[in-house]
Amino acid sequence: MRHEVGDFAAEKMHEECGVFGIYAPSSDVAQLTYYGLYALQHRGQESAGIAISDGKNIKCEKGMGLVAEVFQDNKFKQLQGQLAVGHVLYAAKDIGLISAQPLVIRYRNGHLAIAHNGNLINGTQLRSQLEEEGTIFQTTADSEIIAHLIARSGETDIVKAIKKSLSSLRGAYTYIMMTPDRLVGVRDPHGIRPLSLGKMAHGYVLSSETCAFDTVGADFVRDIAPGELVVIDKNGLHSETFAPPAQQALCVFEYIYFARPDSNIHGRNVHLVRKRLGRRLAEEHPLAADMVTGVPDSSLSAASGVAEQLGCPMKWVLLKTVILDVLLFSPPRRFVPWE
Repeated sequence: MRHEVGDFAAEKMHEECGVFGIYAPSSDVAQLTYYGLYALQHRGQESAGIAISDGKNIKCEKGMGLVAEVFQDNKFKQLQGQLAVGHVLYAAKDIGLISAQPLVIRYRNGHLAIAHNGNLINGTQLRSQLEEEGTIFQTTADSEIIAHLIARSGETDIVKAIKKSLSSLRGAYTYIMMTPDRLVGVRDPHGIRPLSLGKMAHGYVLSSETCAFDTVGADFVRDIAPGELVVIDKNGLHSETFAPPAQQALCVFEYIYFARPDSNIHGRNVHLVRKRLGRRLAEEHPLAADMVTGVPDSSLSAASGVAEQLGCPMKWVLLKTVILDVLLFSPPRRFVPWE
């Protein structure tokens, strides 16, 4: 897509979102999804949404704003079911409620909810091609593209339909999709965006980051591999590869900026990676300093590494008020030490 010089909004990174999915028939999946999205709030502040299935039908609540704003007065409790998918959106411009996710569609094979994190580099091409063939789009979200591809796949089995549709996609993507009785997680062949699997007493959890597992009381199992598709249903967990191995290319900004410091990606703690980068920065550019500080939040870990390497104190000079909000109002979660 071409952008005019000075179109700064178009130059911003706008594919950072948070996705969360849970299959746990004996649990309050609405509340757990709410807590999971709360933990992923840093990945998107434009909109939040939760879609829940009771085994037969899918209901969805979503709105513009933060998770606590969209689901104020425990609005999520109106949703009851045994599996759910949630989404928080980061966008470079106001996209409006119509493009908020999860996207819930009804087609000839039933209901489907889709939550997407990423950016399809051939999204514009696919959208134009589908429109020329008569498809009518209601949103600007890339998740609607795969929804139409699934509906037009000719496959009655949802897993086969998803795999056939994924063969047309190029770019960075993780999807969590939900039918009335199945949860499906997908990660692109290059693994550009993260997706992890967690285990609970009564089911499984999928999340953009492991920090959400701590919030809902799930144990980390493993990262979803690039090019992997996992299906979670009453028969347990099934995994298969939908694309041949490709060069892994996890976005470096996950470690530097996007992810929460208490998350683990590919076996590495984000805080420790940032701290090591800070040490390396001080090694390559040593200087005399009275103290080191960071601009909240992502740089604080790197600042601690710089301070240790230079042998000077680290001080908190700047403090965001949102940090106080998190400390006062966030749901309880297990403490996970960074070191």
